[in-house]
Amino acid sequence: MTTREEALNFGLSFPNTYQSAPFHDENWQLVRVKGSKKVFLWTYERNGFINLNVKVNDEWRDFWRDAFESVIPGWHQNKENWNTIILDGSIPDKDIKRMITESYEIVTDSPTKRIYEAVKKIPAGKVATYGQVAAMAGNPKMSRAVGNALHKNPDPENIPCFRVVNSKGELSGAFAFGGENEQKKRLEADGIKVEDGRVELSRYGVDW
Repeated sequence: MTTREEALNFGLSFPNTYQSAPFHDENWQLVRVKGSKKVFLWTYERNGFINLNVKVNDEWRDFWRDAFESVIPGWHQNKENWNTIILDGSIPDKDIKRMITESYEIVTDSPTKRIYEAVKKIPAGKVATYGQVAAMAGNPKMSRAVGNALHKNPDPENIPCFRVVNSKGELSGAFAFGGENEQKKRLEADGIKVEDGRVELSRYGVDW
């Protein structure tokens, strides 16, 4: 990847993204996320090469700088949070795409998204408590937020919120999953025994 067009096309391949030129300068072409309008990819020409600015977290910031001479601290941006990728042909496409992907994931991150990703990790035949899901999502104190997120589950087929129970192994309200005893039915179809509205956590609880 050495051209602006390649970088922009890859950035725009992510969901809910759009291109903008906020400085009335065609040299600066950005890719933003719809809604929040946050930028995760800056493109501009400098010193004869197309440069990309991408957001980075602490874990990977220095790794990329050490791995490639053409990855430097963010030019004209916070050098703790941004890296600049110089498209001089020395960095493999897969690594450039990985850095852009990481930038997109950072700016689109949210507690609700982390909650859904945690719930997806509960295997069939197991349950997790609200507290466990909250901890897996990065904040053990947001159990209530877990409950709110699961009641607004946008994709029940792929986000198995029926596998989440309270700290005593008790199921949610009768109509929490679209019908009376629906959670019980789904858990039993998963091979989990439900007695008196409860699941035995010592037997079925996930070990995270």
